Amino acid sequence: MRSIGYYWGLLGVIALIGSAVLRLSPRVFELDSYSLSAVQWIVLIVFTPYMAYAEGYRGFHQNFAPRVVARALYLRETDRHESAPLKTLMLLLAPAFCMGFFYATRRRLLTSWLVTSAIVALVLAISHTAQPWRGIVDAGVITGLVVGIASLLWHWLRFAVRGLRPATPLDLP
Repeated sequence: MRSIGYYWGLLGVIALIGSAVLRLSPRVFELDSYSLSAVQWIVLIVFTPYMAYAEGYRGFHQNFAPRVVARALYLRETDRHESAPLKTLMLLLAPAFCMGFFYATRRRLLTSWLVTSAIVALVLAISHTAQPWRGIVDAGVITGLVVGIASLLWHWLRFAVRGLRPATPLDLP
């Protein structure tokens, strides 16, 4: 069961991010239908690599991905002292556990929930933006998310397959 929770946690997070990429992609493909102004091209050319760095590298690669992998590895460990109902909950909701939405320090819980709330608010705000601006923003977001997925896979291979232990704190209570 622990291995199932481990894989469910990692693959669930990757699937969640991948579904966001798939949902945002049509807006980016619609950009072909528009003739972008010089300003719009400049924003697209500057914003996309910025999001690869800010969201993809700084957000995902340096913080989110190693923690998700470390918490997934924790699910697979054998000597844990949690109660049976908590262990079951952690395994059933492994993606949410790996993202730090429960059974975490107060700081991790606040960070996870506040960042997620801010992302939802931004998504709602951007959803009311007209094309081609929405497609330009979505192109940057997709770039960051794809870097994030690649980072999750890289950390997974680095830690799990090569047998290294992550130095990232688990932020457990």
